[in-house]
Amino acid sequence: MTGSPRQSPIRVLIVDDEEFNRLRLRDLLADEADVEIAGEARDGVEAVERIRALMPDLVLLDVRMPGLNGVDVVRAIGADAMPATIFVTAYDQYAVEAFRVAAVDYLVKPFDDERFAQALQRARRALTLDGLETMRAQLLRVLQGTPAPDSAPSPPPPASAPAFLERIPVEISGTVRPVSVNEIDYILASGPYAELVVGGKRLLVREAMQTLEERLDPARFMRIHRSAIVRLACVEGMRRGAGGDGEVLLKGGVRLRVSRTRREALERWLGMAQ
Repeated sequence: MTGSPRQSPIRVLIVDDEEFNRLRLRDLLADEADVEIAGEARDGVEAVERIRALMPDLVLLDVRMPGLNGVDVVRAIGADAMPATIFVTAYDQYAVEAFRVAAVDYLVKPFDDERFAQALQRARRALTLDGLETMRAQLLRVLQGTPAPDSAPSPPPPASAPAFLERIPVEISGTVRPVSVNEIDYILASGPYAELVVGGKRLLVREAMQTLEERLDPARFMRIHRSAIVRLACVEGMRRGAGGDGEVLLKGGVRLRVSRTRREALERWLGMAQ
């Protein structure tokens, strides 16, 4: 028997140890009329406290956090008391597979707006159709290491996430278009987000530098500074600085600073290291 439509807003708790990730989730939820942000948590310990105190309908739960991680949070709350959950992960295939049948949905960073909207819609259906009991039973089986029976409903198996990014979605004048990573000359930090520099144009993407560094092929891209990532095919050379840092020269004449801690890796790639 299906439940009746919700009359009250869906109260959401955002859990992520990175401020820019929480900011992005806030932005994505801002235009959802039926959603209310109940609160935020910056780590697993705070997440447990907020879930117990606020009793949200839905938790956007980062899997990898210092201290208590997402799995620990679920164990601390208990499957019977856990709200509907959308897990958020970088590229941990073990997490995707482990929670495939246990959560409302999961998001693999970097995800685009459309993928987030799909996950949120699935959460709406779960809450409207009283699917929480089924979800909690499945979650309990996963935490106990018991496979779900064949008769238990589950979402279709996820497509395998690519090892590295080949395209990055960018919104330009209201239209989202994919930018091939082979078009990118370099990437610069822009507050909590990043800018792709493509043929002299700067394209803002709502992803953190750390996320992009993790998802880009290290054979093609290198982070040379906390605020810069370069496509190695664009590198023409490097000039060593007196203070231990340096300067990289890119095709087209662009020069970017190389930090002291990143210089050795770039020198090895250039064949300069002794």
